[in-house]
Amino acid sequence: MAELSNLAYAVFEVSDLERWEDFATGILGMQAAKPRVGEGLALRMDEYAYRILLQPGVRDDLAAAGWELNSESELEEFVAQARAAGAEVTLNPELRALRGVEKLYVCADPNGFSHELFFGPSILPVSQPFISKVLSGPGFVTGRLGLGHILPVSKDYEVSASFYQKVLGLKISDYIRAEVAPGVVVNATFFHSATGRHHSLATGQFPASKILNHFMVQLADMDDVGMAYDRAREAGVPLVLELGHHPNDKMFSFYAQTPSGFAVEIGSGGVVIDDQNWKVVTYSQLSDWGHKRVQAPT
Repeated sequence: MAELSNLAYAVFEVSDLERWEDFATGILGMQAAKPRVGEGLALRMDEYAYRILLQPGVRDDLAAAGWELNSESELEEFVAQARAAGAEVTLNPELRALRGVEKLYVCADPNGFSHELFFGPSILPVSQPFISKVLSGPGFVTGRLGLGHILPVSKDYEVSASFYQKVLGLKISDYIRAEVAPGVVVNATFFHSATGRHHSLATGQFPASKILNHFMVQLADMDDVGMAYDRAREAGVPLVLELGHHPNDKMFSFYAQTPSGFAVEIGSGGVVIDDQNWKVVTYSQLSDWGHKRVQAPT
C-alpha cells in the first residue's frame, strides 16, 4: 500500500509579498529564491528549490499542500487508492511545470484548499547552497521529514478526519482534548505520514476566520528558536503564544503572527514516530508548560 512520504511544501496566497519576504528571511531564517514561473516568491529552507511558495492574491490563506511520494509507481498506486476511497484526483501537467516536479495530481480538501500529490522534486546543485542571513545553528529540520506541519481548521471535524485517514492515508499520532476556557473544549487530531514526523497535519473544529490556523517549521538548534523569538519581539511582530512545550510532539516553540494573519510555530526538538513502537493516546492539555496566549491569529 502506497503512503505519502512527507509534507514537502505549502503554497500560501498572500496580499503583501514584500512584507512576507522580510518576515520569512529576517525573522524565520528562510532564503528567498528567484521564482521559476509567475509572479510569486519561492522560499528555501534546504537543498530543495522551495519549501514555501507565496503566490499573490487577496485570500491571505493556505492555497495548497504538496505531498511527496518516492517514485512514479508509488504516486500512481496512491492515486488509485485515493480514487477508490471516493476522491476526485486529477492529473495536472500545467501545475507540474509550475511546481518544477516530475508528475503531479491534485485533489480538493473538504476545508477549501488543494492537495498536490507528486514525485520528483527540484533539488538545487551544491553550488547553490541554502544560506540564511540570521540562523546560527545547522538550520531547519527537513529532509525526509519534509517542511514541517500544517493545521487547517475543520469545517466538519468528522468529515475532515475521515478524509485525512481514508483518502490521504495519514496515520493518527494522538489526540488532544483540552478545556481552553470554562465549558470550551478543543478537540484536535494529529496525523503523521510514512517518514514519521510526529504530525505533518493536524486539525480541529473551532471558530476561525481562515482555513489555516498555523504552520510549523522546526530548527535543529534550540538557540535558534530563542533568537527568532528575540527577533520577533524586537521587530514588533505580534506574538500569538509565548515560549512553551507541547506534551504530545515534545516541541519547544513559540507562535508568531505572519503577515497574512495566520500563525507560524517556530520550534525545536520534535518527536519522530516509529509505528512499530507507537501507542496512540489522548492528552488533556495543549501545552504542559508555557505557551501563554498573547493574542489569537486574525
